Order: sequence, then C-alpha cells, then structure tokens
Amino acid sequence: MPILFKKIRIVDTETDRNTNVLIFDNTFSEITNLDRQNNFTEIIDGEGLVLMPSFIDMHCHLRDPGYTYKEDLKSGQQTALSGGFTTICCMANTMPACDNPDTIKYILDKAKSLNMCEVIPVSAVTRNLETNQLVDFDSMIKYTRLFSDDGKPIINKQTMIRALQASSKYHFKLLTHCEPEVEMIERDLELLKKYGGNLHICHVSKRESVELIRAAKKDNLNVTCEVTPHHLFSYGLNYIVHPPFREKKDTEELLKGVLDGTIDIIATDHAPHSKKDKLKGARGLIGLEHAFSLVYTLFKEANINIQLLSKLMSDTPSKMLKKRATKFNQKTNADFVLVDLAKKYIIGEKKMNSKSENTPFIGQSVYGEVLMTIKNGEIKYDNR
Repeated sequence: MPILFKKIRIVDTETDRNTNVLIFDNTFSEITNLDRQNNFTEIIDGEGLVLMPSFIDMHCHLRDPGYTYKEDLKSGQQTALSGGFTTICCMANTMPACDNPDTIKYILDKAKSLNMCEVIPVSAVTRNLETNQLVDFDSMIKYTRLFSDDGKPIINKQTMIRALQASSKYHFKLLTHCEPEVEMIERDLELLKKYGGNLHICHVSKRESVELIRAAKKDNLNVTCEVTPHHLFSYGLNYIVHPPFREKKDTEELLKGVLDGTIDIIATDHAPHSKKDKLKGARGLIGLEHAFSLVYTLFKEANINIQLLSKLMSDTPSKMLKKRATKFNQKTNADFVLVDLAKKYIIGEKKMNSKSENTPFIGQSVYGEVLMTIKNGEIKYDNR
C-alpha cells in the first residue's frame, strides 16, 4: 500500500531535514512532485511530525513460554510496536528456559506466524540458568548470536571464563547480568582482558560501573554496554526493580556515559509481572511502550539532539545485531516510527498494550508520542 508523508521531518544519525517521503513495497524515496498525489493510497500530513528509523530493543522479557499470564509473544509484540520497536531480543528466563533447540524454535515459529516484529530469542548460557553446565553452543548457535542468563548472574568464575571463550569461538555476544554490579563488572572485565571474548554488560546503573567500562574501552577491550530508559530518567524511586533505582550522582554519570560514547545502546529490560506477583516482590517494570517518551523527555530537558537518540535506539543496536539498518541516505529497508515530539501526555491515561501494568511511571507527564510504526513498509501500529 503506497503511503505518502507530506512535509515530514526525517531524522536518523546522519539526516535531519524536511521533505516528502513515499513508502511502497518495503522501499522508500523522497519526491518533489506532488501533482500525482491522488494516486497514493494514503496521504499523511507530516507537518510538525518526525519520521525516524524504528527502534531495536536488545533486552526484553516476553514470558513466553511458561509465564504467559504476565505477557506472551503476541501482547509483547503489540507493546513493542506501540513503542516504535520493530525488532526485539527476548531473554531466556522462560519456562522451560530457552536453553535448547525445541524452545528456541517454538519462539521463532510463533513469532513468524504472528508477523508483527522481528523477534530474536536470546539463548541461555547455562542449562536452566542455574547450573554450571553450559548449553550446547553447537546446537543453539544455528538460531541466535546472543547468549545470556539475564535475571541471574554468572557467579562461578570458571563458568564465566568458559562462556567468554565460547563467545570468541562461536562469535556470539555474551550479555551479562551483574550483581553486586560494580564488583562483578570489575571481575568480568579482568577476565575479558585475560581470556578475550565478546562481552556486553546489561542495564548499567552505577557511576562506578560507567567509570570501569570507560577505562576498559580506553584499553581497547571488546566490551559494550546498555542503559535502561528508567535508570536514565529517574533516581531514588522506592520501586522493586533490578538493578534498583540509584542516586542522582549515578543518573548524572549514566547521562555523561551516553554523551561520551561509553554507553552504546538504550535497552528497555521490559519485565512484565502480574499484580499478584509484584505484590510478592517480583523484580522489574514494563518498558517497551514508553521507552521513547522517557528518553526523549530527558533529552529535551537536557537539550540533547534527537539524532543521538536514534543512534542509541536504532543505529548502534542494528550494527551490534549485524542487521541492515534503515537509513534515509542509503534507501535501505522501510522500518519506521512516526512520532509527535510536541505531544505531551500522561503515562497510564490510555490503556496499556502490555498484559501488565507494573511501572512506577503511571501519572508521569512525558513528551513524544508514537503515532505509527511501520515494518517492511507495512503499517503495524496506528495511533493517529
């Protein structure tokens, strides 16, 4: 279905200008002659709106299989699309754990049948995420290049060494969940320096962690890291999430790390729970639906260019996943999000798309509403 965006502002890491964009059959082009506009199936007045490459989340929990009362592949993808995400990487702490070919094929096949987002399952590092026995990398590497026991740290030093060595041998990213955070990051960086590997540190939240990673990058260690929207946006909240909300000095250093390139990407750590489970102390909060708004509101207040947001939420994640990113100057695939940067809204005033509502940000006023999400040239979410 041909879609014409008239007078739209287009933004990516290299582009920021106003134009007219025609999307047709997973391709797009800029056009100057609008005389034939009646031939287009849909014409969208883009004045005051922004069209960007859609977002990629390298860290979320979809709870499918096993905990589908919290979230499932369908509701999780609906939530992702409502937040402007078209590619999501789901963690392995399901039931059964995603530590075997049958489970990972179940996730891939179900996601394909739903035809919503691109879903990339993350394999566990250890069997059932609770032993020192590594998964069969030979069988799992056929389906994914991301491995993590997220939700649990790899405490055993020898297991971590073998996982790092496997990440070099099989060329995958090892995503680590570090608690206690600073001590484990320090240990893992020392092991990385000694044994090599492809290390990615999840949900960095402390000032000291940023300083350690900054120094490791200066030493040319092969390490990347992420920060969540909620750890960037807030501090000191009395809400059960792991890692917890930190102090103001930590949040300030996280933003400094974003600006100087120490922090590579923003990832949501979307962790849906039922009200009953949350009352019992379940850790985590939902993040996919309002991630863009939280980050954009922070950037707006700090006068940070939105092109950096596109880098953190689209461009760099695509490179890390070795995906072909949407780029306006390269005429690559048509995965877009349409946003209204001027729109101010209150989180929670509209029904959530997730099955869960566990977030401390209900009632929070934010800027930047997602109006439309397009995957492969097809409208998958429309909130106009």
